[in-house]
Amino acid sequence: MILPGAMLGVLGGGQLGRMFTQAARTMGYKVVVLDPDPMSPAGAVADQHLSCPYTDPDALDYMAQHCAAVTIEFENVPVEVLRRLEKDCLGRPGSSAVDQVQDRIREKALLRKCGLATVPYRAVYHSGDLDAALASLKLPAILKLAALGYDGKGQRIIWSAAEACQAFADFGSKPCVLEQRIDLRMEFSLLLARSPRGEIAFYPPAENVHVSGILDTSIVPARTSPDVIARATRMAQTLAEYLDYCGLLAVEFFLTRQNELLINEIAPRPHNSGHFTLDACLTSQFEQQVRMLCGLPPGDTRLLSPAVMVNLIGDLWQAQTPDWGAVLGFPNAKLHLYGKHAARPGRKMGHYNVLAPDVAQALDLAVRIRQNLGQRV
Repeated sequence: MILPGAMLGVLGGGQLGRMFTQAARTMGYKVVVLDPDPMSPAGAVADQHLSCPYTDPDALDYMAQHCAAVTIEFENVPVEVLRRLEKDCLGRPGSSAVDQVQDRIREKALLRKCGLATVPYRAVYHSGDLDAALASLKLPAILKLAALGYDGKGQRIIWSAAEACQAFADFGSKPCVLEQRIDLRMEFSLLLARSPRGEIAFYPPAENVHVSGILDTSIVPARTSPDVIARATRMAQTLAEYLDYCGLLAVEFFLTRQNELLINEIAPRPHNSGHFTLDACLTSQFEQQVRMLCGLPPGDTRLLSPAVMVNLIGDLWQAQTPDWGAVLGFPNAKLHLYGKHAARPGRKMGHYNVLAPDVAQALDLAVRIRQNLGQRV
């Protein structure tokens, strides 16, 4: 076990790295952040901020020499960087697992190899693959970049062959996946922690609502049946054990109108839909990330209160800072701002959690707060 007083490293300086850093420092660890942005949210609260490219050899040498273990806050860190650091210190999650999920084609092939159901899809490496892909799937479909797409970026709904060709060209003719568009009953995510000894702890599932491809609201616990949750738990455990995974893993699920359960995506890190854990669980997802990185047993994941999490997107700022009294005026609403210096449309700037005796009451107050802040309902 790596105990408090040790130095931990995190690759990536966004809000997930910031909340990891805050959790680690609260627990008594020192943290060094590597992120090229000199104003990164995580760098502002870390013991040290290396404002360098992720591939900078001097920065990597420093982390390798001073960090007992290193983790990530986003999955698109160059895999060669993780492999370089693993030669001298612990890396959790490991580079092999991260490599599997950096590309949607590899990720979906992994899920199929594990015997886990996914949305029907076809890989598109060049324009010549489009005809066969369109012939095997029903329209509408969704064309997604295989790498680097997030929060609705790098994807487009396809209604015709002509639209597919244009979208592929607009994406720079880079590898893509064409996915069948599914009639959904619900989207939800399941967050788990797996220790180096194979101990697994699951958080309660979060029911997710997206707007323009960006997570808008998470409702916990998800309003679905115990059978669906049990099936999702088995699927997530199968995946974690197949990868011999160590760390925090988020698995996003689609529940169809026919009650079929499909895995949409996986994330080898804390997840936006897990932010409710900061206020509503005995152990937050960020403390859990620290515990898994340091070889400690998983913390207790019990839900202390039903909760609703609402993202605060840069569009809200418009000409001025929002009136945060609209959130802080309620004793059971918790505001979390990420310390980002510029609000832009579509940028995640913070979130708030509402806790209540039941989901309906939490959701009602979350909507009222949103209205007071001027966001769309």
